[in-house]
Amino acid sequence: MSHLPAQPTVRHLRVPAAPPVQPAPLEMGDPAGTPDAVRLTSRYLERDGRPWFPVMGEYHFSRDRPERWEAELRTMRSGGVTVVATYLLWIVHEEVRGHVRWDGARDLRRFVLTAARAGLDVVLRIGPWAHGETRNGGFPDWLQALPVAHRTNDPAYVDLARGWYAAIGDQVRDLTRGPGRPDAPVIGIQVDNELYDQPDHLATLRDLAEDAGLRAPLWLATGWGGARLPENRVLPVYAGYSDGFWEESTTGWPAFGALHYTFSTVRDDLTVGADLRDGPVTGEAADGADDPWPFATCELGGGMQVAYHRRPHVDADDVAALALTKLGSGSAWQGYYLYHGATQVLGELSTTQESHATGYPNDLPVRDYDFWAPVGAAGQQRPHYHRLRRQHLFLAEFGPDLAAYPVVLPGGLEGSGAGDVRWSVRGDVERGYLFVNNHQPALAPLPDVADVRFDVDLGPHRVTVPTAPCTLRSGVSAAWPLRQRFGAVPALTVPAQPITRLDTADGPVFLFATTDGVDVELQIEGVDPADIGGVEVLRTQAPAPEAPGAGVRVVAAPTAAPGLAAEVVVGDTTLVFLPPTLADTVWQGMIDGRESVVLWDGSGYFDGEAFRLVPHAEDRTVDVLPALTAGRYARVPGEGSRFARYTVPGEDTSRPVAVPRFDAAAVAPVRTDGSAGRLSAADDADFAALVPVQVPVPDDVFDGAERVLLSLDWTGDVMRVHAGDRLIADQFWSGRRFDVDLAPYRAEIRAHGLWLRAFAWSPSSGVYVDPRVRPTSDEPLLEVRTASLTAIRPRPLP
Repeated sequence: MSHLPAQPTVRHLRVPAAPPVQPAPLEMGDPAGTPDAVRLTSRYLERDGRPWFPVMGEYHFSRDRPERWEAELRTMRSGGVTVVATYLLWIVHEEVRGHVRWDGARDLRRFVLTAARAGLDVVLRIGPWAHGETRNGGFPDWLQALPVAHRTNDPAYVDLARGWYAAIGDQVRDLTRGPGRPDAPVIGIQVDNELYDQPDHLATLRDLAEDAGLRAPLWLATGWGGARLPENRVLPVYAGYSDGFWEESTTGWPAFGALHYTFSTVRDDLTVGADLRDGPVTGEAADGADDPWPFATCELGGGMQVAYHRRPHVDADDVAALALTKLGSGSAWQGYYLYHGATQVLGELSTTQESHATGYPNDLPVRDYDFWAPVGAAGQQRPHYHRLRRQHLFLAEFGPDLAAYPVVLPGGLEGSGAGDVRWSVRGDVERGYLFVNNHQPALAPLPDVADVRFDVDLGPHRVTVPTAPCTLRSGVSAAWPLRQRFGAVPALTVPAQPITRLDTADGPVFLFATTDGVDVELQIEGVDPADIGGVEVLRTQAPAPEAPGAGVRVVAAPTAAPGLAAEVVVGDTTLVFLPPTLADTVWQGMIDGRESVVLWDGSGYFDGEAFRLVPHAEDRTVDVLPALTAGRYARVPGEGSRFARYTVPGEDTSRPVAVPRFDAAAVAPVRTDGSAGRLSAADDADFAALVPVQVPVPDDVFDGAERVLLSLDWTGDVMRVHAGDRLIADQFWSGRRFDVDLAPYRAEIRAHGLWLRAFAWSPSSGVYVDPRVRPTSDEPLLEVRTASLTAIRPRPLP
């Protein structure tokens, strides 16, 4: 990676006094006097009179098994998500007109109650039109075929929408947060989705929902694409994706991508959903700096779905860096789509995915809607689940302060900045956070930048961080505290990102993630150097004359390398500095009724009483604060003075499977179709002509397992997996491993076997696959390199 040369321009910002916060001019929010009231201001959301920073993750209940909901919702809560959003897909509930179903995986009420039990608030996205890569955007076929003006105030359509909302109300009106129900879990409702030019209709939909008894302090509508929204009736929520399957197959990294890795007050992205609009989107995305309501998101890309013609390959750091860039751009509500992957429903009359057959521009897999989300459709916890959890723990502890800070950008009226570093500050005249991002996806990486140092004026306080120039490595993204209070430390500036706080009997413990390539240099104000333990004092600085009372500034470095032993102690307060890889192993939740921090480098979740971890094949250690009072695990010597370390015995629950061999590498027919004339996927008739290959599955692998994953490392074009004759999974190959949870299909596999059908990768097809993984062979290629079965059996800690 090359370096950009040092720039002579000083990277400097002056943070002005924050303008006063005003009530948002929106017709929503809990009435005065409501316990735990949810309100909106011009900068942030409030809860019980304090700034509140929601973290929302999308999980589609009807696209998963109800017996898995609680574990998956607790996994989301353990990842730092505080609000679950979910679509109500009309086609799934009323495929046959007049026969509205709320049974099984369609049981909305059970899902909402389960979410509440897991500690989550709920936002319902009630349509009537949803998208979600669903057939007809979620409309049942019978509705799509009616001679009405869909998604308008056509009285005939409004009557249909009224009936749909009434059916939803019958299920959950008493679970929505209306008058007399301050503890109800549903705090927000979104009407329609990606509706750009019908503000009156959106207002009508809110009226219909309220008439059906659906009440909430927050009413939402998607604001991207230059949407015209009804004045003061909905809060606009925005999107940001690192890539898009909806682009053409000739597109590399889309042009819109850089916007989402650059600190900016632009909230809109004109490209999301643009492939479904009647004409091209013109003009520039609106700047939200002057909006009198908070910057809220609902669709920050948790990954990216693949279409047949275009198959993006998003990396974990792409997701985490984008999310952090939105925080540094003023976001007051982080919402991810998808946070939990899904499986498309097989309907009574048809499949339910978006496809060329229903006039859409993209062909989607029949079953796969995994989205490469932080939590996969089969419950896999991916690297970005852990990266995001670190951010979300930061927001849980420090988000209320962050939400209240306005954003200040270099190059604006309040400062100047060099163009070689992307950075911003959220703060006031006393304190703040400095955000820096030097990451873009692999197809357009940012280079290392040498000679980086930031000067920030916080009122009378000037902070330089780091005090000596550093090299900002490619791929780095971070938020650094500026003069923030941490327990007995009145003001700390350090190029390391806070993770969380835990109050213990011996005082508070704060965990930080160091920044790759940047030394940990603490600037501590108001503390005598002799009272700081675990550091080498580098120098002291007298306070500036214009900042009386600031106290001496001590510049110091931890004596220990980053890790659990890198403890800095001031009074009863301990600061612990962890390297990024170890920071990604931090979890926080309840164990035996005590708030606890766990360092575990694998999968797990808090179930309300214990931390349920998934063992590795070999012995590993887990670090816990406070120490466990009992349990099955042996304590062993650890690092540092605060955490107790235990050995978790290994359990090899993975079995190799005979690698499936395809006798012929058949290539799918090349067809184009849909509203954009894009490449089409092979259909049922094409697959029926293939010779299936059986995968042996021993029945005892299911015993005692929550999930059983079939994992295939393969290369090809499209693969389908059948239990007997039932299609249970499919994948458009994009360089990803193919994981399928077989647990729901045990009886069918025992009776009828597990079968694969697949088409070979064709180098001449024109399908876009990331060049990092795209096969170089000039010949068709279909191979499975490895195959395994893994039984997932979590264990409780303690």
